[in-house]
Amino acid sequence: MASPEKDPLPSDPPEDKKAPPKKKGTSDPTNWWISGWSPSPCSCCKSDCVEPLLLLLLGEKVEPNAKKWMMRLLAKSPTQGGAGLLVHPGEDDFSDVLLLSAPRCTLLQAAEELGLCRADLHGEMAAFSFHNKQLFTNSDNMEEFLTPAERQYIIKYELESLRAAEDQRIPGVSAPLGHLKARDNVFQRLQKAGLVVDILPLHHRKQIATLRKEWYSHTKLWGQPLDCIQSYFGGSIAFYFSFLDFYTLALIPMALLGVVLALMPAETGKVTVIEDAEEPEVTQKDGAGEEWASPGGLVVMAMVSMLWSTLFLELWKRRSSTLAYRWGTNHLRERFAEPRPSFRGELGVNPVTKRVEPLFPAWQRQLRVALVSVPLVGVFLGMVVLGMSGFYWAERRVQGWHEDSQSWTSAGLLYMPSVAHIVYTNMLGTLYGKVALALTEWENHREESAFQNHHTTKVLVFTFFNYFAVLFHIAFGKQDLALLQKRLSSLLIVTQLMNQLSEVVVPFVVDHFFNPPDHKEEDDDPEIDCILAQSNLPTFPGLFSEYIELLVQFGYLSLFSCVYPLTAFFLLLNNVTELRTDAYKICKLFRKPFAPPSASMGVWQTAFEILAYMSVMSNCWFLFMSPRLHEASLEAGLNTTQFLVVVVLVEHILIVVKLMMAYLIPDEPDCVRIQREQIEFNSMRALGQQQS
Repeated sequence: MASPEKDPLPSDPPEDKKAPPKKKGTSDPTNWWISGWSPSPCSCCKSDCVEPLLLLLLGEKVEPNAKKWMMRLLAKSPTQGGAGLLVHPGEDDFSDVLLLSAPRCTLLQAAEELGLCRADLHGEMAAFSFHNKQLFTNSDNMEEFLTPAERQYIIKYELESLRAAEDQRIPGVSAPLGHLKARDNVFQRLQKAGLVVDILPLHHRKQIATLRKEWYSHTKLWGQPLDCIQSYFGGSIAFYFSFLDFYTLALIPMALLGVVLALMPAETGKVTVIEDAEEPEVTQKDGAGEEWASPGGLVVMAMVSMLWSTLFLELWKRRSSTLAYRWGTNHLRERFAEPRPSFRGELGVNPVTKRVEPLFPAWQRQLRVALVSVPLVGVFLGMVVLGMSGFYWAERRVQGWHEDSQSWTSAGLLYMPSVAHIVYTNMLGTLYGKVALALTEWENHREESAFQNHHTTKVLVFTFFNYFAVLFHIAFGKQDLALLQKRLSSLLIVTQLMNQLSEVVVPFVVDHFFNPPDHKEEDDDPEIDCILAQSNLPTFPGLFSEYIELLVQFGYLSLFSCVYPLTAFFLLLNNVTELRTDAYKICKLFRKPFAPPSASMGVWQTAFEILAYMSVMSNCWFLFMSPRLHEASLEAGLNTTQFLVVVVLVEHILIVVKLMMAYLIPDEPDCVRIQREQIEFNSMRALGQQQS
């Protein structure tokens, strides 16, 4: 195979006739925009009109010959060791950008490799096969067959999967970074060498304007254009907004119930000591204060909360599977795709795909997780407990000093334990985030989804522990329902106010007062300025913080709603604005993100289900702690031990009820299940026909 350095693009000018750098505004937009694309590596994919989908930002000191080398490598067909993409140099050969697109065959082959499903000629969803592409609707029209988000992700996927076919040298880069060995990841090496600075998917001006108008510029409170979101931003983004919409709608009955119960007359429990033949019983501790409802109201809120969480998650599973089927992502097979760019291992032949790629034994990864990652996560959780213990110790010491001295100095020091604890928690969280990322990289996961799931799980465990440790300590350690109610109400109110400030006010101020005014397009160069302006926007931070916010909300509601019934009401008010502000931010304030095809929320679904089961134990414990229920149990002739046995029995019954509900409500509708099984059956039959 010819060396990539000596294989010029047909559109390259001779070396001795290079044009000098052009000044901005001197080029004809029609010439630079339509012409200049590298030829398609496949003769059947030629097109006179190519849409730029990705922008590749190059280093400032990239030499022209290095840029030409990258263009040749990316434009070569995969059989010749290239990525099989369409490449454009930008305004000229001296600009520090590359525009990327992909021909039809490259997109279709990647669609099969990813396991996407598409409608066949009969209108039924089927696993796409490149060999039988003529049997699928619109397979000759990529704008109809694949969504913009899928096409952009496929180009990124091809870039990150590109490996050197043979040993070669990168022009203008000194060794060792400039030396590519066979099977080295090309894109990763280009980034290390400073040739590639960043990569971003491009907005389509007309499509994003239409989506904005339909998404957050109307007056409807609910109803997301999910198909348009999935098409433009990708499956993972669409699943988040679908879940947010579904969750917000599901909060309405809980909010109504909470308001009704909160408006009921409050009852004050009294300290009652009853001498029993066996032991004295105290129905309420000092300072337990008021309860917001009668024993019946407590039981109703706790029971409804536990059953609601199960019903909500089971119905969401059905909606999620329906969306995955509709978007053609319920048959993904990432484990057969190329490994992650940073995946390390000895080169060998994959026993499944028969491709030469890095191999790493699964047992080594499992040992790393069990013997290193899990203990380190435990150490950090212990440091959270240590910080909480230090906070309570310091608070008691400062409070005692203030009671003795009653000075301005001691009054000011009352705030020091809280400030120190916040600083400690933030520093610990920052350190843990870096450690969690490094640990997940060291575990060496092959698939991107496995990497994201393990990283998310690590951060999720720490974040959950950090958010709820104090509340659980108050509930199970101090056993003070009044303090827990005050802490929960203050957390909800302050958190929602801060959230509204960060989600609504700050984005509005930044967009209207700190961002530069909208660029006025010039007649001579309308496109390149719009494209380059997108690179100046900040990178989308991802959905992790958004899911964490929803998970913490769900935890407050399912775990503690019987303590503070207005929880769902405050969450509903917050989420009504969250639906619009999140859409506004992703459309206007950040770069367009890459979003892989997704079939569900992934590990977040498991996290919500764990909270739902924990809610049974927490709510039953709160019922046991209730002074009013203690009084009712004493009136019924039950002592404390007998009452505890009843509560534990109810807890086990409720867990069985939740399991039965999960079993009786199918995870997917029958029509989706039948279609999914048909896809699997047809895939096996097609494979058998190919082998015969």
